[in-house]
Amino acid sequence: MKISEAILPEWDQEMANTRKTLERVPDDKRDWKPHPKSMSFGNLAIHLATMAGWAIDIMEKDSFDYAPVGAPPYTPPPLNTRQALLESFDQGIGKARAAIAKAGDDDFMKPWSLLAGGKVQMTMPRIAVLRTFVMNHCVHHRAQVGVYLRLNDIPVPSVYGPSADEGGM
Repeated sequence: MKISEAILPEWDQEMANTRKTLERVPDDKRDWKPHPKSMSFGNLAIHLATMAGWAIDIMEKDSFDYAPVGAPPYTPPPLNTRQALLESFDQGIGKARAAIAKAGDDDFMKPWSLLAGGKVQMTMPRIAVLRTFVMNHCVHHRAQVGVYLRLNDIPVPSVYGPSADEGGM
């Protein structure tokens, strides 16, 4: 079995669960934070909605510099509504899925680097970056959004099984 064939079912499941979570993000709580050190609800949702699209650059380029010398740093798009979050997410996961599907096993094993100002921050095989930097990272922030939902008394979707709000305990 090819690596792409092995990872795509997991990709599809995690992205479907992420979308269910993003569907619950309220438009009227964009600035809400559970703590002063926390990311705002809106910024966390933007981060989650755009993260899957990172897989496109991971699969199609050798590196990404989020603060290139002589150029503006990466800034997330201003996705100010739930609809905008979902449209960005859907576009990103579709293109990312296509990039994953067309990759050969050798492509997954090639090194990929994250740079800041031209300096390497990390280098790992693409498969490791895809799993940790995108998929696991997505699961982590999806769980944070779940907490934000709960603290705002918004029903938390079932993800791996029933939630207290859906078919739950």
